[in-house]
Amino acid sequence: MTEQQDLIVVKDLVKHFPVRGGLLQRTVAWVKALDGVTFSIKRGETLGLVGESGCGKTTVGRTILRLIPATSGEVLYDGEDLLALSKKELKLKRRDLQIIFQDPYSSLDPRIPVGQSIGEGLLVHGMRDADERYKRVLEALERVGLQDFHARRYPHEFSGGQRQRIGIARALALNPKFVVCDEPVSALDVSIQSQVLNILRQLQRDLGLTYLFIAHNLSVVEHISDRVAVMYLGKMVELSARDELYRDPLHPYTRALLSAIPIPDPTLQRERIILKGDVPSPLNPPSGCRFHTRCPVVIRGVCAEKEPEFREASAGHWVACHRVNTDY
Repeated sequence: MTEQQDLIVVKDLVKHFPVRGGLLQRTVAWVKALDGVTFSIKRGETLGLVGESGCGKTTVGRTILRLIPATSGEVLYDGEDLLALSKKELKLKRRDLQIIFQDPYSSLDPRIPVGQSIGEGLLVHGMRDADERYKRVLEALERVGLQDFHARRYPHEFSGGQRQRIGIARALALNPKFVVCDEPVSALDVSIQSQVLNILRQLQRDLGLTYLFIAHNLSVVEHISDRVAVMYLGKMVELSARDELYRDPLHPYTRALLSAIPIPDPTLQRERIILKGDVPSPLNPPSGCRFHTRCPVVIRGVCAEKEPEFREASAGHWVACHRVNTDY
């Protein structure tokens, strides 16, 4: 069996947002949303990206697709740096790169039928034949379990789960190779979540898709991901195969997240790790390890002063922690 090749490679991705103030609206500070994020996604796999709200998960997805400009770094798609492409070159690549947004209602235009929303990308990319576009729209709807007549309805006529299926159909209309799933089930009921996740997995098998699956629900991530990456305050802190990460998490932040997952058995108990304090502001992140202000196993005189290297602790298991990567 040949090893899967990397489809997406992200190297030292940085995104800083300016904070403006004063009469002249000058830049007075920078929000360090991403500060040197590095990872890769293999062809045909699902990489789950998790972390607390505000850690930079969504910014990673949108920066990869150049929906927002990166401050620095590289994003290689099939060996080609997306951040270096001109607007014309990027437009051609966008057929292969799509996104499913978190809110399935606000991402759809309420003034036009959903079939027109799904077919809009086809028109932008040169499919002028209306009959051919409509046929492709119906194929996309069928893939997500909807019927032909749904194409003539408006977004307000659908439930939340149906609207998210429409969002998936729109992403698939151009036959992409890579899809960013930005918390696609967080706004849905649990029963509907499972349906949407099963659709995503089936489509991946049928079409050979590669996913970056962004979520804060670790149970959902465990269900759909091949590997899992954990972010904290704009930094990657752990990356591993799914089973290994859930069985043997190395970073104290990952352990705290996993300890919060409910166990569906009242006879079993898990030791809950309660983190003290709030997440620091990305305007002024802590020095050294950004997690040291809340870490239950902090090393005094080390973690606050020296930033841990994101390195491979064992085969395929990457972590940024002084306790793991040193002899402290």
